[in-house]
Amino acid sequence: MNQAEIIEQIIGPAIEEYNDANGEDLQLSPELPLFGKDSKIDSLGLVSLIVEIENLLSEKYDVSVSLADEKAMSQTKSPFKNVDSLSNYILQLINASAS
Repeated sequence: MNQAEIIEQIIGPAIEEYNDANGEDLQLSPELPLFGKDSKIDSLGLVSLIVEIENLLSEKYDVSVSLADEKAMSQTKSPFKNVDSLSNYILQLINASAS
């Protein structure tokens, strides 16, 4: 699995689910802000998005990862800044669990 697949097959459907549940129209792009002052997603929405991404990873790829753990929260640059940083973080977790 590569970064483009994670964005297209995991994060994209999770964003669509978020849009449907919240009446939003967020457009998927690597620069889409997920957390911080530029994000249209509130904290509860971010939690829902993370849970949906974890579920999709489990269902589609049989990969079990925890995205919102101590490791994620203690990083200098938040993995939840935007779609690009989140997809990179997911890829790191998948690669670490495979080795």
